Amino acid sequence: MSTTRSRATMKDVAAHAGVGLATVSRVVNGDPNVSEHTRAMVHAAIASLDFQRNDSARLLRQGIAASIGVILDDMADPFFSTLNRAVENEATARSTLSITASSNNEASHARELISALCARRVDGLIVACPRGIDEDYLQKEIAAGTPMVFVDRAPLKFDADTVLSDNFGGAFDGVTHLIAHGHQRIACLSDSSKLYTVNQRILGYRRALESAGIPYNSDWEHADLTAGVSLEEWLKKISSLAADEQPTAFFCTNSRASVAVLRALRNSEATWPAILCFDDFELADVIEPGISVVAQDPTAMGELAANLLFERLGQRSAKQPQPDQQQKFRNSVVKTKLIPRGSAEIVL
Repeated sequence: MSTTRSRATMKDVAAHAGVGLATVSRVVNGDPNVSEHTRAMVHAAIASLDFQRNDSARLLRQGIAASIGVILDDMADPFFSTLNRAVENEATARSTLSITASSNNEASHARELISALCARRVDGLIVACPRGIDEDYLQKEIAAGTPMVFVDRAPLKFDADTVLSDNFGGAFDGVTHLIAHGHQRIACLSDSSKLYTVNQRILGYRRALESAGIPYNSDWEHADLTAGVSLEEWLKKISSLAADEQPTAFFCTNSRASVAVLRALRNSEATWPAILCFDDFELADVIEPGISVVAQDPTAMGELAANLLFERLGQRSAKQPQPDQQQKFRNSVVKTKLIPRGSAEIVL
């Protein structure tokens, strides 16, 4: 036999105290027009039954969401953990619960998580879309009344509220910075060129070379997870070239690639080139020389995404008419910042 006890309701409190349901509601909501005797009976019933009120309906009437869901790639990644903390802070300021889950950048798992959160009636979602996710499904959930804001990468098949980092522009500025220090043989290293963000950074790298009149060399691009050749093997191949054929600078497209490159260089006999990394990472300022980076601003991205979602929820709660299709969705791009620490400023 189950010994699980269901939560007490306001009806239970009213019956226990011997008063009407409306009286309990007034006491719970702090209405002063209740006698002290009645108020004491209601509070005694609340304590006896361990009653906790359900704030969902009340909060929604005030234009405040009861809970939101946040689906990100990997909460162990400093970028996503910082972004999530910013979302949590904005949610807490609005008396809202933020429920976060990691998709591991797997499309099927992301859909399972979104389905589970929608089934639990979260009021809105902030989502980093893995490559290959069923976007028709996402559209159906949005049409069914669950507002979504997409961070770090946008859906491909439909327009939506998005908050992105300036991946292309940051990469362009970073590689241009290397070129300004005399580097023309610049390698581009990543962990997977299939990621939207990495792909945009590779395009920024190529455009910077093109703008400087530097010929593009496909042999100087390496994506460790998709190239079929490990980074260590690639470095050995590069170091075997004549000195005037080797890259003099490395552009790493994300923090995971940056750490992999530094480890591979440490274990190789190759001379360390100039290094510039897209996205900051722990201890990058401690290494000698310090690792120069193109830093993203995940805090600003999280704040923007949360504020946009709560604005949408406020419009829904107030039953405001939706703007026309041309103005319906917003695409915010957060600027990056180049932080020179020495590794990229080696002048040829």
